[in-house]
Amino acid sequence: MQHADNWPLGHGPNAQRREFRWPQLLTADGKGIAYGGDYNPDQWPESVWDDDIRLMKKAHVNVVALGIFSWDKLQPTEYEWDFTWLDTIIDKLGSNGISVDLASMTATAPMWLYEKYPEVLPVEANGDVINAGSRQSWSAESPIFKRFALEVCKRLAERYKDNPYVTAWHIGNEYGWNQRHDYSKNSEDAFRRWCKRKYGTIDALNEAWGTAFWSQHLNSFSEVLVPRHMGADSMVNPAQQLDYERFGSDSIKEFYKAERDMIESICPDKPITTNFMVSTDQCVMDYADWSDEVDFVSNDHYFTAGRTHVDELACSDSLVSGFANGRPWYLMEHSTSAVQWKPLNARKRHGEMTRDALEHVALGADAICFFQWRQSRSGAETFHSAMVPHAGEDSKLFREVCELGATLEALSKAGVQGSEVMAGDTAILFDADCEWMTRCETLPSMQLNHFHAVRDWYYAFLDAGARADVVPLRGDWSAYRTIVMPTMVNISEQAARRVREFVCAGGRVIIDYATGLMDENFHAALGGYPGMLRDIAGVRSEEVVILGEADGEPDALQLDSGATVRLWANDVTSVGEGAQVLARYVGPEAQDMELDDVPAIVQHPFGEGVSWYIGCDLSVEAKAKFLCEHVTGQPQEAPSIIHTVRGDEHATYHFYLARDKKAHTITFEGEPVVAFRARTDANSAQLERSGMLVTKIARK
Repeated sequence: MQHADNWPLGHGPNAQRREFRWPQLLTADGKGIAYGGDYNPDQWPESVWDDDIRLMKKAHVNVVALGIFSWDKLQPTEYEWDFTWLDTIIDKLGSNGISVDLASMTATAPMWLYEKYPEVLPVEANGDVINAGSRQSWSAESPIFKRFALEVCKRLAERYKDNPYVTAWHIGNEYGWNQRHDYSKNSEDAFRRWCKRKYGTIDALNEAWGTAFWSQHLNSFSEVLVPRHMGADSMVNPAQQLDYERFGSDSIKEFYKAERDMIESICPDKPITTNFMVSTDQCVMDYADWSDEVDFVSNDHYFTAGRTHVDELACSDSLVSGFANGRPWYLMEHSTSAVQWKPLNARKRHGEMTRDALEHVALGADAICFFQWRQSRSGAETFHSAMVPHAGEDSKLFREVCELGATLEALSKAGVQGSEVMAGDTAILFDADCEWMTRCETLPSMQLNHFHAVRDWYYAFLDAGARADVVPLRGDWSAYRTIVMPTMVNISEQAARRVREFVCAGGRVIIDYATGLMDENFHAALGGYPGMLRDIAGVRSEEVVILGEADGEPDALQLDSGATVRLWANDVTSVGEGAQVLARYVGPEAQDMELDDVPAIVQHPFGEGVSWYIGCDLSVEAKAKFLCEHVTGQPQEAPSIIHTVRGDEHATYHFYLARDKKAHTITFEGEPVVAFRARTDANSAQLERSGMLVTKIARK
């Protein structure tokens, strides 16, 4: 993912990816960091619109995403269209220097469409229809819905193809939010076609799905079923379920592409995107795949309250940057303060909104946008915070919105927009297949979570003083020094071969306890774990030992390194030649579980490189200690600052961010560009809580 001086390079040797195109602003040169949010003028009387424009200019807003949920306003009945309001607001925005990212408006369909054509509704696993009234209450495989949606796209593109104020297209919105799993007849028929394209013959599908188990042999593709509800205690064929997950991502992607292609056939000159949903509690689609189909990657991210707020944001952003190949990406949505859809809707303290926005920029975002511009007065998201809150213009929150706009303008003038994030020397690998697989209910433990394992390794690297990148498995990670394989339960032969070649060539790999248990079709590794990675790891494990709350059984094990294991331990019965055991199970609990003196962490030379096999779950603290002692060579002292670098041919930009609630003194390089809650003196700075310093070093 990077070349010799650590700047991002590309997605992978065989990627078929759309050309990167970034939307222009209505500035003199079209450049600058985009700042704004979702704008829903159709939810307000027209008398409010001019005041919206006034406040947007006061806040330095230069872009809005327009019309995302406005289909019924555009097409009030099946045979009636009204563009007057849309023409008016686009002209008002553009004439005031505010560009428009125009939505295809298909995220929410009009109620008249559902009433007349109820067959467009998706179906849940138990057969219940997902009724209208929320977002995305439609099936991606419904030909009727697709016909109506593409007509909307066609009319929008024809009307605004030459409008200079419309500078980008926003297709759909958060695809898969409500119809990610559709069990309708249309979906089942499409799944059968998808399986036939993938496998070619029914014998190949039977082999992949292991249908010899439980008498599931299929005689033809017409017998293929979607994995509907089979009873409270029943278990779905895991290979079938994994293919259904893959199909769902592909199905909705094809619907997105149909919308995109309709608009592009009429309006080919404006860049196109759709907003992903990436945070460490969700990665709805196979976004490594989807990212090939957009002109620029966009993401919606909502903060996780608590101690890990800053770290989680950085981890999620790192993966988005990985999807974007290190190119700038677009933060389409985040919140000014609290949302309304979590069990606990924590607000942001003063300064945290600005800190979060600047952290997104530090990790590669060239657009900082919110949901939404004006806080709704009614509806399901009434208490979702916005740029203009219920309290109005005279409020702490809106004043901070204005201050953030000025700060982003300063970064734009300094030349940050268009620069790229400098890569680290470690890639933590992420894969949608592995994320979907760890949700399977037939694994040794249902507490596995691939993305959470990625997150915990990311935190551990931060605590060890070394920032890692999160990179898609299918991406190009060959130039990194170290890769981490966190809970990658299912690994294909191709992926195993890439890892083998990487380590043979001098790379280093960390393989954790639940990695390599099976292949991509849920076929178990024969001969011992970690399956196809055994030769690299230099270990052979015969059995998995699960810990937990069982009467009279140990619920934790100790290692001679001082670490505690609470979930999972692999019974390693042999290690390879030249391998070094770094930690073993010890103590009465290990004796009781017949694991006393069994290797738990093993270092193994392989080719010109080295592997570390972590045969048990470790806490973030224990991971960081292991990294400091064996991988990074850093002292065991959790750094309080996240330091990232962006750069281009003209300059490098250093971002220094406080991770915790304390004040910190740092030394820095370059000339200060932005000092948010920071006081600078010569080459040192005092960062207050939520503080960030951005400096610039011109290239000679």
